[in-house]
Amino acid sequence: MLVCPNCNHPNPDGAAQCEACYTPLPATTNCPSCGTPVQTDASFCGQCGFNLRSSPAAAAEETVATDFPSKMPDLVPPEPLVQPEILVSSPSSPEPMPVPATEVTVPKNQETSSGGSTPPPSQPSRGNVAASSQTQLQQQKAQLLHIQTNTLIELPQNLSVIHLGKANDRIPPDIDVAGFPNSEIVSRVHADIRVEADAYYIEDVGSSNGTYVNNLVLAPGNRHRLRAGDRIALGKGDLVSFLFQVA
Repeated sequence: MLVCPNCNHPNPDGAAQCEACYTPLPATTNCPSCGTPVQTDASFCGQCGFNLRSSPAAAAEETVATDFPSKMPDLVPPEPLVQPEILVSSPSSPEPMPVPATEVTVPKNQETSSGGSTPPPSQPSRGNVAASSQTQLQQQKAQLLHIQTNTLIELPQNLSVIHLGKANDRIPPDIDVAGFPNSEIVSRVHADIRVEADAYYIEDVGSSNGTYVNNLVLAPGNRHRLRAGDRIALGKGDLVSFLFQVA
C-alpha cells in the first residue's frame, strides 16, 4: 500500500498517482534485508536500518557514474589579441609634498596637575566586538520540546549531525524517541539535524512515515532550516511532534 505524501490517502501497490488528489506517488522497492517497501531514493531502510546504497543495484549505479575520465586535458591559453603597452614612469614627475603634522588639542578636563595630559579611553576594536558576538552565538542552546509530554530535550553541542530515531545496530540515535507515546510510527533511522555555524537544518533520511515541518511533508533529500517555533512531526498524524527552541 502506498500512502500519498500530500493527502495521506492509501493507494494500492504499483499506483503511479494518488486516487484522491492525483499527486504523483514516489517509486518504491523492497528492502533486500527485510523485504519492507521503501522509496527508491531512500538511503536506509526505515524498518531495519539496512544501508540501501550498499546493494548491488546501487553499486552498479556508482560504477556507471565513475566511468568518466578522472582528469580533463589541459587547456592551452589563447594568445592575446593586443600586446599590452609598457608604461615608463617619467623621471621629472614631482615628488609628493610632505604633509604637516597637525596639533592635537587636549581638553582641559583631561589635563593632569603635573601639566601632562591623560590619553582618551580606548575603544574596543572591531575584532573584539566580533569575538564577543561570536561568543554569544556559541552560548545559545537549541532545544526540542516534546509537545505530547511537555518534555524538554537539549540538542548535543559537540555534534555536527544529530540522528533522530530509535535504537538500532547500524546508526544509533543521538535522540531516542522510543520512550514517547505513539513511537511505533517513528523509524529506527528517521531524520537528521545538521549544525552549520549558528544554523540548524533538518532532513528526512528515508523514513517510512515521513517527516513534517509546520504540517508540510519534507521530501527525502531536501532539508529545512529550523527557526525558533518550528513544529517538527516524526511520522503522520502529528502524534510524535516537537517544537524547536533556542535558549
